[in-house]
Amino acid sequence: MRIYAALIYLFLYFPIGLIVFFSFNAGRYAMDWQGFSMQWYLAAWNNPFVMQSLKTSLITAGSTAVISVIIGTAAALGIERIRNAAARQIFDGLIYLAIIVPSIVIGISTLIACVSMFNLLNPVLAAIFGGERPPRLQLGIWTIIASHVLFNLAVVVLVVRARLATLDKNLVEAAQDLYATPLGVFRQVLLPLLLPSIIAGGLLAFTFSLEDYIITSFVAGPYSTLPIYMFASIRRGITPEINAIGTVILFSSFTLLILAQWLMRRREVVTVPAKAPA
Repeated sequence: MRIYAALIYLFLYFPIGLIVFFSFNAGRYAMDWQGFSMQWYLAAWNNPFVMQSLKTSLITAGSTAVISVIIGTAAALGIERIRNAAARQIFDGLIYLAIIVPSIVIGISTLIACVSMFNLLNPVLAAIFGGERPPRLQLGIWTIIASHVLFNLAVVVLVVRARLATLDKNLVEAAQDLYATPLGVFRQVLLPLLLPSIIAGGLLAFTFSLEDYIITSFVAGPYSTLPIYMFASIRRGITPEINAIGTVILFSSFTLLILAQWLMRRREVVTVPAKAPA
């Protein structure tokens, strides 16, 4: 069984190891080793198209993480307070369904929804503003963010709810008995205890948004994220520069995922406050 497991891991990670290895290739061809060099990392850093795509990816991933954390945390708290078991199961099913649905379905449905909305709103904007070039809604960075929030929202909800399930409900009841307002209970009791899971959910949302290609390709419009740039580049042939970009994304994703996993496993030490929450 150990040999079998080792072969499986070798099959999974050997191609990834090749990408990392050949990213340090001094030659111009991806699989033709000509010596060790980091010139392709420098070439990618000085490539304006790579930097612009990276900027778009970071803006998209950062915005997706923030929006997903805010809405996802509120949704998790709301679902947790549903008393009816059947209603809670319905909401749980909808959350899991958002993760199970294939990315290509989310991309197509988001594209159709955005185009339909634009067709309704653009004539209204033209009638309001008039002129030769009235403002028009079109595919772009905000449609990327909206589509990424759709599937990352479910991830944040699951992570935060997993933490909520382990909390001592007596802490909330004690704060309420001490006349804490709902906002005070959240700010002084729930938020400190949920913060590791909230951050972990945000890191996962950031990672999934940063590396997404399928959904982004449907709704990006004229914008190009780093995965879209890489896919367009490999049509002309794989170069060590693409290997270098892939290696950076790989280690960045691994770092964020490991940090998120550590935060999700973290257990806060609960201390009794010196005075009652206001």
